[in-house]
Amino acid sequence: MNDRQANYKTCVILPCLNEGVAIAKVISDFRSALPHATIYVIDNNSDDDTSQCAKEAGAVVISEVIRGKGNAIRRAFSEIDADIFVMADGDGTYDSSRAAEMIELLIQDNLDMIVAVRKEKTQTAYRFGHKFGNQLFNLLFRKFFGNQFTDIFSGYRVFSRRYIKSFPALSSGFEIETEMNTHAIQLNLPVAEIETEYQARSSGSLSKLRTLQDGFRIFLYIIYFLKQLRPFSLFFTIAIVFALVSILLGFPVIWTFIETGLVPRLPTAIAAASLMVIAVVSFATGLILDNIAVLQWEQKRLQYLSTEKFCNK
Repeated sequence: MNDRQANYKTCVILPCLNEGVAIAKVISDFRSALPHATIYVIDNNSDDDTSQCAKEAGAVVISEVIRGKGNAIRRAFSEIDADIFVMADGDGTYDSSRAAEMIELLIQDNLDMIVAVRKEKTQTAYRFGHKFGNQLFNLLFRKFFGNQFTDIFSGYRVFSRRYIKSFPALSSGFEIETEMNTHAIQLNLPVAEIETEYQARSSGSLSKLRTLQDGFRIFLYIIYFLKQLRPFSLFFTIAIVFALVSILLGFPVIWTFIETGLVPRLPTAIAAASLMVIAVVSFATGLILDNIAVLQWEQKRLQYLSTEKFCNK
């Protein structure tokens, strides 16, 4: 941390669940990298000695009894005020030595968020299921929202105060990073990425991510965020699908009626008509939700603009 960075009130936020074996070293590493920063550990109702180890290492401990990474992050963002926020995990997987460089980039380029793109230092840094899921969801996210981010699940980030105080933090679990990305995309915030090493967890530290359960939950949240940010695109696609199926089912019925004046397949005709009604309703729903999304975007943008970027500046 240089003299310019020392002029900004900086905090490091470490959400933790049962990270007693690793947290002391993580705190020590970040203190060495950012000697002027205040380090906060958000103890997410741990069963081990995470809280005690963090206090002995000199961190400020905030307790969040409702488990879930999103809940811990929301508690931290609501209680802590600073100019610059550094967020990382308490398991020792992130390179704390890059924090000062990330902060410098945030200040120099007047950005709101820096995302650390993880590059494996060892082959054991990722479990296979986690690696496959990361690649799949990153692909889906880029397809739905654009190519602004290449590592949507990175837990190592640096934020401006303006970003933090305009971020609603509605997520309760590991989908919180996805929400952070969509917030930046929705408001067209200035962001950047920087590559950092990602290493294996400290010995004795276990991942809290459940590959299938949390993967499915994250997928549902991506669809939810798509509905929030691109409602017309989502419901227009649904409308097109139902309309095409309706036409495929209804065309033979209509052709038969034109030729004979009869409707011999009444159930098919009813199904085709019902699907077309659903298509029309989906299209109308997309138009209505798109107008609502614009209003929400305006409100969030005004909240963002009304917040000072740095409280000391």
